[in-house]
Amino acid sequence: QVQLVESGGGLVQAGGSLRLSCAASGGTFSDYNMGWFRQAPGKEREFVATTWSGGGTGYTDSVKGRFTISRDNAKNTVYLQMNSLKPEDTAVYYCAAKIRGAVKYRYWGQGTQVTVSS
Repeated sequence: QVQLVESGGGLVQAGGSLRLSCAASGGTFSDYNMGWFRQAPGKEREFVATTWSGGGTGYTDSVKGRFTISRDNAKNTVYLQMNSLKPEDTAVYYCAAKIRGAVKYRYWGQGTQVTVSS
């Protein structure tokens, strides 16, 4: 059983930056693909970024060039550096994990609120 705990959310002005962290426990971190998702009020949860167990990253188009996902396998932690934040980035951000080769993300964190003021 993998446990995920996010941190780093908060209130920031448009154009500012935040770094989210997600600490994982209970599994072999390097075996997992890690992802960040977000859910804005009244909207469905959407994919933001992923980092694969073997290396490589992927992003949704709306955050490309502004957000950077990274992982530290020694610390069992995945990060999401968010720059040039926009009000439309306001959402609860969730960390998720799936074992290498799995289709769906199985493990989810509790979420951290990010609010970007205009």
